[in-house]
Amino acid sequence: QTTAPPLVSEARISAAEREALSGDGAAWNEPFEPFTVIGNIHYVGAAGVSAFLITTSEGHILLDGGLPQTGPQIVANVRRLGFEIEEVRHLLNSHAHFDHAGGLARLQLASGAQVIASAADRAPLEAGRFPYGPSRDVAFPPVRVDRVIGDGETVQLGGTTLTAHLTPGHTPGCTSWSMEVTGSDGARHRAFFHCSATVAGQSLVPPAYPSIVADFGETFTRIRELEADVLLTNHPEFMDLHGRRARQIAGDANAFVDPAALHAFNDRLQAAFNAELERQAQAAR
Repeated sequence: QTTAPPLVSEARISAAEREALSGDGAAWNEPFEPFTVIGNIHYVGAAGVSAFLITTSEGHILLDGGLPQTGPQIVANVRRLGFEIEEVRHLLNSHAHFDHAGGLARLQLASGAQVIASAADRAPLEAGRFPYGPSRDVAFPPVRVDRVIGDGETVQLGGTTLTAHLTPGHTPGCTSWSMEVTGSDGARHRAFFHCSATVAGQSLVPPAYPSIVADFGETFTRIRELEADVLLTNHPEFMDLHGRRARQIAGDANAFVDPAALHAFNDRLQAAFNAELERQAQAAR
């Protein structure tokens, strides 16, 4: 764990947490009861933005921080599951948009964990602002990135290994993660934490960044070559979290196991991307 101070003060983090939310942000930040998804993977996010706690005997790994206002909720959710935020050793980020990176400064301060992110998303994380698209006008408390992760590199802790998959497009450094997990029935599964591949209001024509269209295409191709039977996404609706959680509560221990989900999701994302690319190209003519 790092002993260096965070980039921003408690006062600045607290001020961001007190800012009023409206519209999508307010709905995203509604509370959600934390629960165990499968094995040592737990959902500790809000109703509309995901955060995942991966627990091990040697400490824990936390993926994403939600909005700036979500940080305290994530800390409380970790504790409600019987764990301590101070036991988090690694704090991962999928990408540097405010609704997934906004709470990282609080989590970094509360845990002292090592923050891990991609090289391409490091600058906006440390600036506290993403430079283009709908997120460009939304600031969040900056985060100190302690380790830059590359494609295929791993984070290992307590017998759990997470592998980084660079899946750019949504942001240049969008990072998905995969890991092996054992279900309650003893069966082995592969979980895939999908960064995102939505256009999300960004400009494809002209390109928001030079390789954005090619990056999206390569990400769709790459995900088609991957296999996973537990799809976990950074917005709950993409993985039908609420429906699957209801089935889990009703007794289906493998409610989140679905070998077809990852590729079906990838197909939907690619179709939506192609439609949006064509729409923007026609509008630009």
